[in-house]
Amino acid sequence: MEIVEYEKKYQPDFKRLNMEWLEGYDLLETHDLEILDDPDGLVIDTGGCIFLIKENDAVIGTAGLWKEDATTYELIKMAVDKQYQGRGLSRILMDLCLDKAKALNAKKVFLYSNSKLTTALNLYKKYGFKHIPNLDSPFVTADVKMELLIAE
Repeated sequence: MEIVEYEKKYQPDFKRLNMEWLEGYDLLETHDLEILDDPDGLVIDTGGCIFLIKENDAVIGTAGLWKEDATTYELIKMAVDKQYQGRGLSRILMDLCLDKAKALNAKKVFLYSNSKLTTALNLYKKYGFKHIPNLDSPFVTADVKMELLIAE
């Protein structure tokens, strides 16, 4: 297994992995497509990052951070290929993102999700994310908002 940072050549894989779960749970929205079609412009060029896990040159997992402001990041687009789920890859991706957030001096990481995604929500809880009011979601289907305060 190999961890790599996002490059433009990985955009089709980034989109494929996320489309699989978004469509599978009937959660795909216009805002998702904007991010999946232009991760360079909307995530990387604005101070965020995306990590990918590769095995035998195949991209099998991804997750990223979108920069909201100097100390706040959103955890975005965590996805693991179906045939590789259950092997701890989401934890690897979460650790990468949270370590990066700390390196960027983040004070808070938040995320939007959906109550259908019980496995993901349980993972977030294990990492200390807490439910907060979801008042400003750019996603119609996001009925969950959680945040993690980063200790100094």
